[in-house]
Amino acid sequence: MENVQTSSRKAIFTFLFFILLLSSVVWVLTIHAGVKTGSFGNRVYGYGIMWCPALAAYITCKILGRNISDLAWQWGKSKYILWSYLIPLLYALAAYTIVWSFGGGGFYNQTFLAKMQEDLGRNNIPSGLFIILFCILEGSIGLLPSIATALGEEIGWRGFLLPEIATSTNSYTKTSLIMGLIWAIWHYPLLIFGNYNAGAPSWYSLITFTLGIISVSFIFTWFRLKSNSLWTGVMLHASHNLFIQAVFNPITIENKNTKYFTGEFGLVLPIISFLLAIYFWSRRKELAGISS
Repeated sequence: MENVQTSSRKAIFTFLFFILLLSSVVWVLTIHAGVKTGSFGNRVYGYGIMWCPALAAYITCKILGRNISDLAWQWGKSKYILWSYLIPLLYALAAYTIVWSFGGGGFYNQTFLAKMQEDLGRNNIPSGLFIILFCILEGSIGLLPSIATALGEEIGWRGFLLPEIATSTNSYTKTSLIMGLIWAIWHYPLLIFGNYNAGAPSWYSLITFTLGIISVSFIFTWFRLKSNSLWTGVMLHASHNLFIQAVFNPITIENKNTKYFTGEFGLVLPIISFLLAIYFWSRRKELAGISS
């Protein structure tokens, strides 16, 4: 009979094989189509690629005789879900405040907000008040479609793969690093050959994106192991995508340097994320059943 670590390693490599196989199909379709951000094709292929981890987890479970119901579907303590929602908002706010303050971009994009006001038929609302209203609406109503896409990834990453890596390594640090590296590399084909970037040179985007992904992996891992729920990963992921892509990016006035400082491919957010990673790493002893 194989031991637990051997079983986990088999599960890891089986999952990685199928996610590579499935993702390759979407990568090829996306790159060949040359889809642009915000286009119909981007939405279709975007949903497709983000649900590849879930499908890979499902196939792996079927092959290995695992139960899908064992993928940490329980909600867990609500305080961890709440913090999973708030933390991306806080680190994004900190990062963009720094960018706005030092000229990496401007606050705020009047053209974008005027369009939002027109869409809602609320042109009479003062701009300052409308910014608050816009953030509230995006942060609530906009969260639902963001969860729908994040769930596909998180079933695979934090629901299936992370516990297997944690079992195999018995280390919070190693689990966070390995998860972050796998997660980052999975994005590389579209980053290098597709339009998944902010326009900065590929080598620059690869460095900043990888640093950011590995850093937030320490946050995701801590909450997943602390809560024993994949929903913390779903909320962290959904909140991260929502506030960066749908709130802070569009309200920022771009200049020639903005692409080097804002978003997942800029420099500031990974630095803030790295500092948070150190904070959660310092709290690793709070996690039961796993070493540092």
